[in-house]
This record gives sequence, structure tokens and C-alpha cells, in this order.
Amino acid sequence: MDSLRGKLLVASPSLLDPNFERTVVLIAEHGEEGAMGIVLNRASEVEVGDAAESLADLVEPGELVHAGGPVQPTAVVIVAEFDDPEQAASLVLERVGFVGADADFDTLAADVVRVRVFAGLAGWGAGQLEAEIERDDWIVEPATADDVFAADPEALWSAVLERKGGQYALVARMPPDPSLN
Repeated sequence: MDSLRGKLLVASPSLLDPNFERTVVLIAEHGEEGAMGIVLNRASEVEVGDAAESLADLVEPGELVHAGGPVQPTAVVIVAEFDDPEQAASLVLERVGFVGADADFDTLAADVVRVRVFAGLAGWGAGQLEAEIERDDWIVEPATADDVFAADPEALWSAVLERKGGQYALVARMPPDPSLN
């Protein structure tokens, strides 16, 4: 399988694992040893400034920390859209990448367009993600910077499926519990 780096994984309706049900995951790394990504559509109730005061100036006032996944849930992961992509510790999309642990947060704000702060990440061991895709647990779709920084993260799952079109547009309109329809 080709690398899925920079792609979105959209949870299929049949994926009922509570960690990933109706999630949209940006794949940041994917290779023979496994894969790593961040869940884009699960905002927490904690404001960035309350969780990490040193990061407050990087985001809009009131911006929430997002739950990036069940792996290392206390790890802080910062994703930004950079004016200069070479500033990224690791680039995922054209100008979107990870802020390095050694970044100077006092000067970083001048070098970025948008920032999102995550707690935790998603991870898969060797062959695990490929098996899940083979099982149709995930729908693969190209990512955009606007997906990463969606103004309404809760609507991202439906929005990406609508964009994909066809049968996926129908899936996008499914209620979380079809039996209640």
C-alpha cells in the first residue's frame, strides 16, 4: 500500500470502536512500521489557555484543545499552517505540519497562519491500519488545510463524506443511530 501520509481516514459507519466512531483522522506518518495520526473532529471542553498558558497566544481566544486520539492522551501535539513550510518540524500537507518541541512559542505566532492544539494521537502497529482499511473500517480521502482547521469540527465527518460524493454523500446524512430514524 502506498503511504497514506497527508490523507484523511474517515470512520465508516460500521466502525463502532468508541475511540474512532465517526472520526476523521489526519495521517501524519505511514510506513512499514505502522502509522500515526491525529483525530481532527473531537474538541474537548478545555480551553488551550487553561491547559497550557504558554500556548494561549498561538490560538484564537476561547480555542479548545482537541482530543487527538487514545495514544499518549497527555502528550501535547501542535499542528500549524506555516507561512514558511521549512519552519515545520514535520510537514504533512503543503504548508501544514507539526510544531517542534523546541519551538519558541513567543516568536512562533508570527510564523504561522493557523494553529490547533491536540492532546494525544492515534497510532497503528505494522499492518494494523492496512487490515482495518481492507475490512472497510476507514474511507480514505485527500486532506486539505481547511479540514485540519475546520471551524466546526463536529461537522467534519459529514462534510468530508459529502465532498467525496456518490454513496458517501448518503452515508454523510446518516444519523448516529439509524434505528432512531
